[in-house]
Parts: sequence; C-alpha cells; structure tokens
Amino acid sequence: MKGISAIDLVLLGLTFIVMFLAIVWALGVAPTEAEQGDVQRIFYFHLGSIWPAFLAFFYVLYASVRYLMTRDMNWDRKALASGEVGLYFASMVLITGPIWAKPTWGVWWAWDARLTSMLVMWFIFLGYVLLREYIDEDSKRARVGSVLGIIGASMVPFVYMSNRWFETQHPKPVIAGGEDSGIKDPQMVWALVLALAAFTLLYFLLARIGAGLFNNEGRIKDLHARMHLLEEER
Repeated sequence: MKGISAIDLVLLGLTFIVMFLAIVWALGVAPTEAEQGDVQRIFYFHLGSIWPAFLAFFYVLYASVRYLMTRDMNWDRKALASGEVGLYFASMVLITGPIWAKPTWGVWWAWDARLTSMLVMWFIFLGYVLLREYIDEDSKRARVGSVLGIIGASMVPFVYMSNRWFETQHPKPVIAGGEDSGIKDPQMVWALVLALAAFTLLYFLLARIGAGLFNNEGRIKDLHARMHLLEEER
C-alpha cells in the first residue's frame, strides 16, 4: 500500500463500512409500506448524493477564490478535483431522480424550478471540467475555471431553496421543510443518515485522491519544463 497515506486508508475503511451499512438499511431494513413501496428505496441514494454534490461545489467556490487571491496552482488543482467529484454526484442525482419520478409522477422529467436549476448547474460544472481540455496555458485555464466554478457554486443556494420559493413538481424538502416535512420511521431515518454519511465520506476520499493525482501531474509538468530549459542551455 506504498504511496497511500494513513488518512486515505482510514477514509477508505470508514467509507466501505458505512456504505455497506447504508446499502443494507436502504435496501433491506427501511420499511416501504408507508411510502410509495419499493421505489422509495432509491430516495436514500438520490438525497444522499445531492448533499456531497453541494459540499463539493462549495469547496470549488472556496478553492477558486483562494486561487484568484494567491495564484497558487495547488488551489486550482484542489478545486478541479472537488468539481469533478461533485459532477459525479450531481450526475447521480439527475439519474436517480427520473427513475423515482416515472412511477411516482408518471413522467420522467418536469421542467420545474428545482429540476431545471439543477440541470443548469450540472451543465456549468460539466463545462468547468471540460474546458480544461481546450485551454493550454495553465494560468489562463485556472483563471477561467475559477470564475466558472464560482458562478456554478453560486447556484447551489437557488437549487436548494427552489422548492421552497416556487410551486414545483418536486416534493417539498424532507429536511427543514416545515412541520409536515421529514420522515417519521426510525429505520428510514437511519437509512438516510447512513446514506448521507457514506456519500460524504466517499466525497472526501475521492477529492483527496483526485487532488493528489493533479498535484503529481503538476510536478511532472514542472520537471518536464525544467528539463526542457536545461536542454536549451546546453
């Protein structure tokens, strides 16, 4: 296991254990009789994915601001790693949502404020990730990426509050949505808590691994540049 830090090993172990428990509770323990039948089991993975996506995008905002203030490429690499992981989780949200919506609403998709704003934010972060392939200059790529990351992350509060501010096809919030919101069965609560914890741990693990890979890639580029300069001086 050379090259893997103790923190990564601990995160890997915790993620595996909590993810296993989350799957057991979501698919086997949490009851389905009171809420929509078996289709509601996907809810734990759907809601469990959106929280780490928001967390990842907020970190993109933080790291992008730090990059613009310091011009330290390490911050840009951390932002990119978090943005990529956040995009994966946001993709899971957009995939699991329609799977739940079809048997529940009768349609795969509704163009309401929550779903549409989530899709727009997803496209922004897709562009944030893809633009890295089209801008060669490191500093320019980091500047443009930072601005786009800040714009995308600024949409998180709107996406979160959209089904509070507007009448939407999307259900009202399960957490902090009012007196009638929330889930009542203790086993369902445990399933949701475990799913949230599992995906949050997975986010931290993947973001750390991604940032490490981007830092190594940056060091390799620096070495190549130095070798090129040495060859020119000969």
